Amino acid sequence: MNVHARVSAPMIAPLLAIAIEKLAARMEGRIVTADAVDYDPLRAIAHSNWDHRPLFVARVASARDVADMVDFARRHNLELAVRSGGHSVCGHSGSQDGVVIDLRELNSLDIDLHNMTAWAGSGLTAGDLTRALDPHGVAVGFGDSASVGIGGITLGGGVGYLTRKFGLTLDSLIAAEIVTAAGSILSVDESHSPELFWAIRGGGGNFGVVTRLCYRLNPLPAFTGGPLVLPATPAALSGFIAAAKAAPDELSAILLAMPAPPMPFLPPDVIGTTVLIGMMAYAGPDDDAQRALAPFRALAEPVADLVRPGPYSMMYLPEDPSMVPALSIRTLFKDDFDQDDADIILRQLERCDAPMRMAQFRVLGGAAARIPADATAYAHRDAAMLVAFLAMDGSAEAAARHDVWAESCAAMLGGAQRGTYVNFLGEQGSDIISRSYAGATWQRLREIKSRYDPTNLFRLNQNIPPA
Repeated sequence: MNVHARVSAPMIAPLLAIAIEKLAARMEGRIVTADAVDYDPLRAIAHSNWDHRPLFVARVASARDVADMVDFARRHNLELAVRSGGHSVCGHSGSQDGVVIDLRELNSLDIDLHNMTAWAGSGLTAGDLTRALDPHGVAVGFGDSASVGIGGITLGGGVGYLTRKFGLTLDSLIAAEIVTAAGSILSVDESHSPELFWAIRGGGGNFGVVTRLCYRLNPLPAFTGGPLVLPATPAALSGFIAAAKAAPDELSAILLAMPAPPMPFLPPDVIGTTVLIGMMAYAGPDDDAQRALAPFRALAEPVADLVRPGPYSMMYLPEDPSMVPALSIRTLFKDDFDQDDADIILRQLERCDAPMRMAQFRVLGGAAARIPADATAYAHRDAAMLVAFLAMDGSAEAAARHDVWAESCAAMLGGAQRGTYVNFLGEQGSDIISRSYAGATWQRLREIKSRYDPTNLFRLNQNIPPA
């Protein structure tokens, strides 16, 4: 590789170009600079709010490669971004003029059914891992998107379709391999570097680059799930939330209030009108699932009912990779919810002009709530529900307008008084990040940060500054 020939002088100074060439020569993976044919697709992320052009993208092939990249960025004072699924809602999966560590080639998977564990490379997506586990009747609970990288969702929490039965994604994490700011490659668990292991379970990517994750596998011999579509009335919305709170732990649900998308199972006259799409997930036998689902079906005559037995991976709806929307999002935790709240939300949805807009409800509790609050750095064990307002449009200008809408929606429900879920936290300032962790948790995280990353090299995240 001849970096001098490939990169124009205004972009990279000669000495830095030489350093990049030496770096490229010793790594197992490869460095992709701005004139490479795959530079644009590799630097792209899931949302179009940002158009970062990094100095280069490092397609790492090992933890040793990652350590080299971390060391290089630190020595040359370059901004460092880490990318797997590319779903950071703040655009932290890319960097302008910095270095992007692209983890997608770290996609190894070692499933140990005897010990009910799996070591997974952090370049895998939730869909990759879920589909690989399905044939064995085991699962790790992630969120509601197949294309999200397992590293990002795990380190921030992981609120999804199995939360009430098996806890958050991070509750299944029993060990990890991590590259620290010093370039050290550590294996961490409850016995080895336990403070660091505590911090990465909820503290996000603040403490290093996680290259492999070891999960405890949860038995899932039977599963029933899919979309249940109901009319969007205040009574149906508030009734759904009440039913989800009262449901057995085996049932987790994510409810979407949104314009009906053009899906083949929906009647043509419903498309574009606001509906309630309940993504129902029952971890257990179908006979038990039908009893648990009865209160939801009794709320109103379903517009469509596709809840059925099948593999857990069927919960991931198809995604169009060509769709790269500009995203606006605001979230809050909420305990009480009544028909007046439901009426406010449905009215607010009509006020937004984004082609795709929604209010999303994730009822919590169950197994996630029974874990002690200080067991991990995740700070919201006692929250009853996570509410999110999302708008997706075609430009950053539209996103700025929809940010105001989403902010007003959250405010009408009381706002993010206790902070919010860091994986969904938009660009709302550092104060809400500190409020998103309990007081003692925040201070403990800052002290661990000062030990493992005193210069805040890992700052492209929901940043926790060193103490």
